[in-house]
Amino acid sequence: MGAASEKDLTKAARHRGPSLLALAVVYAALVLAGVIVPTVLAGGHHFPSPFEPEAWRWFGEHSTAALASSLLVFGAAIPLGIFAAAASSRVQFLGMKVAGIHIALFGGIASSLALSTSAFAQWVLAQPGISDSSAHALHLFSFAAGGPGFVVPFGLLLAGIATVAGLQAFIPRWLMWLGLILSALAELAVLALVWRPAVFLLPVVRFAGLLWMIAAGTALPKSREGRQQ
Repeated sequence: MGAASEKDLTKAARHRGPSLLALAVVYAALVLAGVIVPTVLAGGHHFPSPFEPEAWRWFGEHSTAALASSLLVFGAAIPLGIFAAAASSRVQFLGMKVAGIHIALFGGIASSLALSTSAFAQWVLAQPGISDSSAHALHLFSFAAGGPGFVVPFGLLLAGIATVAGLQAFIPRWLMWLGLILSALAELAVLALVWRPAVFLLPVVRFAGLLWMIAAGTALPKSREGRQQ
């Protein structure tokens, strides 16, 4: 009885929820597939920037690739939102009751919704009969939602988890600082809406953030006993 009771207490002391590592890996795989698959389906013609001349024509000429892109982008939004909810829940379970947890949750939900919105705009662009002017406007809207609209709140997700988990030694300090640096770059990425050179920050945060999520999902413990020394 004593051994069984101790085992039950150990289970109760561990956070119950989906694997953060698995969610981060699935999200990363869908993001990378969202870059590679449409390019392959379009015969090597990459997903265009809305600032390229007549870039919206890509969606009509490569509608299958555009539909695949919208599906994969929307698919990536789901594990991202679940990761934010699960990571916030885990940090709270570890005993933290601070605003950073809710900031991270807000950032994760907002970035997930932004990705979904961008995906839906791409889906509309892939439909026949869209006029050039409408296509250009939708392409810009998709960029705004999936670019700054995604990256800025994504930075809040990174900052919230990195700060709370790092200061309590739930993750290594280097991982905390990396998350804070990426979050700072993410907030600066809002300048892409008014200053074209800032666009380069968007892929930096997006793809470096994949690695950070995987590392954080690996490091964040399920119980207080697992904190970093």
